[in-house]
Amino acid sequence: MTLVLASSSPRRRDLLARIGAVPTRVASPDIDESPRPGELPRAYALRLAVEKAQAVARAPGEIVVAGDTTIAVGRRILPPATTEAVQRELIALLSGRRHHALSAVCVIDAGGKVRTRIADTIVAFKPLSAAEIDAYVACGEGLGKAGGYAIQGRAEAFVRFLSGSHSGVVGLPLFETRALLKAAGLDLG
Repeated sequence: MTLVLASSSPRRRDLLARIGAVPTRVASPDIDESPRPGELPRAYALRLAVEKAQAVARAPGEIVVAGDTTIAVGRRILPPATTEAVQRELIALLSGRRHHALSAVCVIDAGGKVRTRIADTIVAFKPLSAAEIDAYVACGEGLGKAGGYAIQGRAEAFVRFLSGSHSGVVGLPLFETRALLKAAGLDLG
């Protein structure tokens, strides 16, 4: 069996390599990632992971893996930082408070069976000054990222507390992903 990664994220490919799962093919799913009216963050993250996996065509013997990481404050789903202004607002919102990084993973096995898991990681940022927020936004690493930050970069210095999956906040919860891939029949040693 071979593995297909339904993501264009280089972070997800690197994370998979850490557990010995090297995709033979990478396909970028094209789905609408807009939250539905009233959709809660956990359901949203799981739905996107499943839709991403299902959007990629599977050849015989292929296993597809897809993930989604959603940042939420309470019931509010935070968007990716599309501009520096949006990123500044997001980082200011996260300053000095806890939030959830919900990292969903979906695996579709060679027979078409869909399996999902989700890691809910609580992350707390220290209170940030306006100068710290400006400097972080200026570095550019949080653009395009859920919640406007990349925990594997400079933003890690803002984290005063983390409970859960660090790899999930980066983009793919490895414990859950490994379990799903093994259940799908992928030999990971």
